[in-house]
Amino acid sequence: MDSCRQTGLSGVLCSLSLLCVILDIQLDGVLGATHVEIEHHLEMGRKLLAAGQLAEALSHYHSAVEGDSKNYLTYYKRAAVFLAMGKSKSALPDLTRAIQLKPDFLAARLQRGNILLKQGNTQEAVDDFEAVLLRSPDHEEAQEQEMKASELVELREEAHAAYHQGDYSTTINVLERVIEISPWDPEMRELRAECYIRMGDPQKAIQDLTPTTRLRNDNRAAFLKLSMLHYSLGEHHESLNHIRECLKLDQDDKECFSHYKQVKKLSKQLDAAEELIQMERYEEAIEKYESVMKTEPNVAFYTNLAKERVCFCYLKLKLAHEAIDVCSEAHQRDPRNANILRDRAEAYILNQDYEKAVEDYQEAQEFDSDSHEIREGLERAQKLLKISRKRDYYKILGVGRSANKQEIIKAYRKLAQQWHPDNFQSETEKKEAEKRFIDIAAAKEVLTDPEMRQKFDAGEDPLDPENQQGGGGGGRGGWPFPFDPFQSGGSFHFRFHHN
Repeated sequence: MDSCRQTGLSGVLCSLSLLCVILDIQLDGVLGATHVEIEHHLEMGRKLLAAGQLAEALSHYHSAVEGDSKNYLTYYKRAAVFLAMGKSKSALPDLTRAIQLKPDFLAARLQRGNILLKQGNTQEAVDDFEAVLLRSPDHEEAQEQEMKASELVELREEAHAAYHQGDYSTTINVLERVIEISPWDPEMRELRAECYIRMGDPQKAIQDLTPTTRLRNDNRAAFLKLSMLHYSLGEHHESLNHIRECLKLDQDDKECFSHYKQVKKLSKQLDAAEELIQMERYEEAIEKYESVMKTEPNVAFYTNLAKERVCFCYLKLKLAHEAIDVCSEAHQRDPRNANILRDRAEAYILNQDYEKAVEDYQEAQEFDSDSHEIREGLERAQKLLKISRKRDYYKILGVGRSANKQEIIKAYRKLAQQWHPDNFQSETEKKEAEKRFIDIAAAKEVLTDPEMRQKFDAGEDPLDPENQQGGGGGGRGGWPFPFDPFQSGGSFHFRFHHN
């Protein structure tokens, strides 16, 4: 209290001052008492690190650093765990702190120099390597790393010069070695990515840009470029993910927000269109894909995709002519797309143009030789072509392959009435009419029977003797038929049956 009066402090301030002194004394006692605990944390950290249990080891080293913030070794050991976990950025401050506490700690100097070199910070790295060599001139690793740093400076200058000359291939070759020396340098990866973009290889550009998003704390530019690259490749979901990462860093970023709105709109339309196809609402899906082409007319991928899927929808709607037209346009835009060729082949089958169907399936097989669906489609188209050269029941009745039962019966009645033999006078005409009439009746028999029609659509004639058990005999005119309307020997009286 006398000292308080001498210094002129008030009673309250004096009391607080004394309290702080007491607390400092008590804290020193606690820290001294926890020395055993700190040693325990260090030992546990060492054992867990050796066992590869990095997260647990890190936890113990955290406790050791908190318990003794003046021990350079605890920082160094924690840095070792960070490096083992691949967290060089986190290791760097610990190594710096260890060097501050012990400037002649060469192991920490060397380790920090190595990290700085990998980050592309050549001058700072050289400073550390020279500090090591100053105390240990024969240190081989420090000598090697210093030489690498000098090489890196020269290579980076060479790469920039080649880039400015427009020699992107040379730039990439030089950057191979640059990135080998400094794999954590985002600037060099970004430069190589730009070269790949200019050479028309966006996939490789993506490979280089992806790690740069982790190498910089705020790399909105990389997220935006990645989003745009994925977008140009048609990978709209990936594009959306990256542009959202940009907005997480700054929701007011104008470039990112503008691109986000475009990607989100297009992605929503594409997803909705595919959902409509899954629900077999093909007309609505066509409308949605037409909206896609309006939303993004400048990126070829999306127009190509839309044309391909519209072709598919028309096929599912059994609109053969529309499907052929759109598929042909899609094929011109994307000649190596096996799906388009497959769908156009099926449209040709609907249109009873089997030769073209076979051609399209054969071309599709060249681009996708492993497709079971294409292989089966080709076999079916070849069978239908073979049958059509004998007898095509759809063509006999003059109906499309998508005709329903009522349309088939209506066509049958009209033709049966037209070609009934009683309508003809001469023997020759009667025989010709009889053959036509049998064909008409056979067509009606096959196409109004679901099982037989399914077989015929699959490329098999259910009335062909080759497909019958035992190869049963043929009917009149060389054609097999389950019944002969003229076998009674008398004149056949045509009647319309309500089937």
